[in-house]
Amino acid sequence: MNSSDRNFEQEKQPHRPVLYHEIIHALQSHPGGRYVDGTLGAGGHARGILEGSSPDGLLLGLDLDPKAIEIAKYELKQFGSRAIFIQDSYTTLADHIKKLGWKKVDGILLDLGVSSMQIDSPQRGFSFQQEGPLDMRFDPELPKSASELVNTLPERELADLIWQYGEEPRARQIAHAICESRLIQTTLQLASVITQVVHPQPGRIHPATLTFQALRIVVNDELNNIAQVLPRAVGSLRKGGRFAVISFHSLEDRIVKQYFKVESVDCICPPRQPECTCGHKASVKLINRQVIKPGESEMKENPRARSARLRIIEKI
Repeated sequence: MNSSDRNFEQEKQPHRPVLYHEIIHALQSHPGGRYVDGTLGAGGHARGILEGSSPDGLLLGLDLDPKAIEIAKYELKQFGSRAIFIQDSYTTLADHIKKLGWKKVDGILLDLGVSSMQIDSPQRGFSFQQEGPLDMRFDPELPKSASELVNTLPERELADLIWQYGEEPRARQIAHAICESRLIQTTLQLASVITQVVHPQPGRIHPATLTFQALRIVVNDELNNIAQVLPRAVGSLRKGGRFAVISFHSLEDRIVKQYFKVESVDCICPPRQPECTCGHKASVKLINRQVIKPGESEMKENPRARSARLRIIEKI
């Protein structure tokens, strides 16, 4: 094993991907199928899809993070040309499907949010438990880092950001403390400021969790990207193709749930309107009407899975 391979071994995610068995069952990969993993990460879900579609199924893997692409290439090298890797946003999946000459695909997966691999890399700035620069960009080429938001936004705008995207009840007090403590350059500095306002309590999430979450969502424009990709993904599916989305935040899940609900019914007119005038027709059916959550054993093995929510639809 060369030094590059050893580095990749060290950077692999420590747990099986979240809701792995549920995803593999949901996508029903089969020989000859065409699949898209829009959030490739270290390639855990992709491996299961490629194994299920052996010997000739193909998978397009997208990720904004260049390090994730490198690691996934190493992890999936046994599949050769069956795995196609592109560093890009999942919002571009329809364009890349077209470029590959695939008319439609049999399955699409989005595993939203930040990966364990990114959290466990202090230099990426996602973790409030390890010292690192306040970055939080999935793609290092994105224009704004979390540091710029923390150190330049007016207090009121910062408070609104933390409240809207983190749903943090003490957003205004946290924003005030941050503005009083500027310049904040590292993750642990920011976490320390927050814990002076929101004190740690046994059995509760870390006081910095919601603020870090809000900053990450804004830095990467995550909610807008989710809203953009949903119709593009559905439009890329063949009849009977499936689309599975794992979300970790109530705002993400709300966008996915609402879109799936609207696209699964024939009429979206107001409830008391006597006749349908919208002309809307269902394009998908819901595979799970109740959201799928990790089981106790998975949450025990991987505490980061506790907030995962899975929704699945099928093209009709």
